[in-house]
Amino acid sequence: MKLRLVVFALVIVGWTGGLGARLYELQVDRHLEFSVKAANQQRLVVEIGALRGTIYDARGRELAVSVEVESVWADPKEVDDLEATAEILAEILGLDTGKLAERLDSDSGFEWVARKVDPEASAAVRALDLDGIHFQYESRRFYPMGSSAAHVLGFVGMDGGGLAGIEARYQKVVAGSSANRMLLRDANQRGLAVPEYPIAEPTPGSDLYLTIDSSLQYLAETELRRAVEETRADGGVVVLLDPADSAVLAMASMPTFDPNHFARFTSESWHNRAVEEVFEPGSTFKMITAAAAFESLMISPDDLFYCEEGAIFVGRTRIRDHKAFGELTFREVIEKSSNVGVIKAALQLGQERLYSTIGNFGFGRRTGIDLPGETGGIVNPLSAWRENSKAYVSFGHEISVTPIQMVNAFAALANGGTLNQPFVARAIGRGEEIEPLPRNHSPTRAVDAHSALTLERVLEGVVENGTGRKAQVPGYRVAGKTGTAEKVIPGVGYSPTGRMASFIGFVPAREPRLVGLVMLDQPRTQTHGGQVAAPVFQAIMTKALQYMGVAPDPEVWPPRDEPEPVPELEPVIAAPLLASGTLEPGELVPSGADT
Repeated sequence: MKLRLVVFALVIVGWTGGLGARLYELQVDRHLEFSVKAANQQRLVVEIGALRGTIYDARGRELAVSVEVESVWADPKEVDDLEATAEILAEILGLDTGKLAERLDSDSGFEWVARKVDPEASAAVRALDLDGIHFQYESRRFYPMGSSAAHVLGFVGMDGGGLAGIEARYQKVVAGSSANRMLLRDANQRGLAVPEYPIAEPTPGSDLYLTIDSSLQYLAETELRRAVEETRADGGVVVLLDPADSAVLAMASMPTFDPNHFARFTSESWHNRAVEEVFEPGSTFKMITAAAAFESLMISPDDLFYCEEGAIFVGRTRIRDHKAFGELTFREVIEKSSNVGVIKAALQLGQERLYSTIGNFGFGRRTGIDLPGETGGIVNPLSAWRENSKAYVSFGHEISVTPIQMVNAFAALANGGTLNQPFVARAIGRGEEIEPLPRNHSPTRAVDAHSALTLERVLEGVVENGTGRKAQVPGYRVAGKTGTAEKVIPGVGYSPTGRMASFIGFVPAREPRLVGLVMLDQPRTQTHGGQVAAPVFQAIMTKALQYMGVAPDPEVWPPRDEPEPVPELEPVIAAPLLASGTLEPGELVPSGADT
């Protein structure tokens, strides 16, 4: 009995000592560790997202705004009938019932059901008053004009980050800075605000002001859509620039998409063909060869070229014209778009001069436009040119360009020879404080002013007498060039039927206000740029010039050798006068009239 008592006492002493040691370890040695764990269990850190800045067009119209919407989340532990809840939510929110049921069958206290849902759907879910279903306000990006300028604007992901277009390029500017707030959890793991904890406020993003004019954008998209449908083309591009500084006034690309619901469209439709797609330009590139010719002083507009009645051999390669021509002046070579005549001019120039001029106009490198995804095209180095490369390059083959490169090259010609960097965003700000964005690019000289003027007169002839007649705008001189290039099939060669039809030009030719490119990818009714692209240019420019209030030329199609410049007109036609019927399109406002 005494031994048993001793053993029992020792066990009690040992157990008590061990318990005391364990308590000492937990409450003394590891006190700090467990205090931190307890605090973390009780505290809830919530990230409050910043309101994204608004994007405006050139006239202050909203292109992208942030609105407050509800997101739906669930506490699976509070959901009574999991299958029934998943089924009814999936029907309202357009979700997969099985996948939603899997998320709700969880031990966690939080699962997203659907984020940033439409107000109608949110109201329908709220009206059901389902157990375990809760709501959280979040900021959602909304594009009031739908698909208009979609490729310029881009879109924003579910977590608020820009994924394409201007939204991605200026993410740091428009996104703002989020803030963390500290809450306490109660026994049911619900968040409770505590006055003692500091409340941090997010910093809203800056607003962004673009060069895009939504009226011109709508006009470009409408005419492009009509042309694609009528010609049954695979797609197309329209770009309008201000020749003075290469500000992008409109940029349309088809196929297109709605950035409000971008996930419903194929990734192919997200691509901005104006900056991301390369193509062989065809005859629009003859402008570059002509610029090199005039710059060299070796060729003048009235020099004669025998065009071999439709074909020429370069080495062992026979290159044909689209039509048989005999003797033409170089002016007529460009007007009638003779491959043979341009090849002969290029052979006379030498490939070094041609290659140098190509580089001066910005080909072979990115323009630097402030849109993501731009490619630089392909210009092979001179060391890689073959025997007949100079001939092919002279009329726009064996070289790849982007639409933005081509229209920017024509903008350089329109402003007297200065190559600028195209841009889309002009200023940033918040409230009344608006600052212009710095331009880090210095303009360069593409061609001298005399050569630019000579070439402008030649390109007037293309529209007056040559392949670009359908680009004529009533009341205005137009300078431009048509292009029809065979499409390249990778790994195969040139397509026997696929064509890229284009027209690039500027108006009014002698006091340019707009430079425009129209390109149609594989039109099926007709294939030549002068047939399908030039009429689109004419339709866009006719309305655009009226909208901008650009006065018509006092005389249209004067003799090409007229030395005197067009006198500047004092009056300006105003769109309201046209709309009211006070004036007819093309009519001049009388000098001194109260407009």
